[in-house]
Amino acid sequence: MEGASISANPRTVDEVFKDFKGRRSGMLKALITDVEDFYRQCDPEKENLCLYGFPDEAWEVNLPAEEVPPELPEPALGINFARDGMQRKDWLALVAVHSDAWLLAVAFYYGARFDKNERKRLFNMINELPTVFDVVTGKKPVKEKLAVNNISGTKAKPAAKQVTQAKPAKPAPLPQKDEEDALDDEDEEEHGDTFCGSCGGPYTADEFWIGCDICEKWYHGKCVKITPARAEHIKQYKCPSCTNKRART
Repeated sequence: MEGASISANPRTVDEVFKDFKGRRSGMLKALITDVEDFYRQCDPEKENLCLYGFPDEAWEVNLPAEEVPPELPEPALGINFARDGMQRKDWLALVAVHSDAWLLAVAFYYGARFDKNERKRLFNMINELPTVFDVVTGKKPVKEKLAVNNISGTKAKPAAKQVTQAKPAKPAPLPQKDEEDALDDEDEEEHGDTFCGSCGGPYTADEFWIGCDICEKWYHGKCVKITPARAEHIKQYKCPSCTNKRART
């Protein structure tokens, strides 16, 4: 993997922060300025793909590292599988969230040997920058010198504020529903804490889901390219992550 290895690991807070900024800039280029090329490379028909950012502000879509354990924490696996199952802007936002998580993981992998004050200083420096998610979704203005084009072709709207509504002391009586709706409600209540292992979306009864028999995670059928008809012929389903782990072994 080109650019995946660097000649010397960053050792000081300033060096780790410089490494973080370079990788972050590379990922922003992939998700904003080079978004058409990035979108094309994330073909759902290919194997599990990851988005890598490098200290020299380059980016790359590639298979995960083969060595176990890897030299650095690995980015989210299989970002290409959910590409065609979501709206483009939502898929890019999801990749951005996973990119932020990976950037922090790499920074604090290097900073694991820092003392309390050094780690606090590193986090404060990182926290002064907008997250990749903030920039990609238009939540924060881009201060870096990037040729930013709106990924959806329309003017970005600020993220809506979440309003927490107080729960009534006693639940209001529900209107009478037919038997099918009642079963759907019971199903959603039973799986209320279930989220798709690929896109992170919550469980809904009106979509087809499939569970991995190895790691017991659940997935939207559309995210892992499994239809109900195909699922009927699968005796033991292994998700893309477990399949990839077995290939590594």
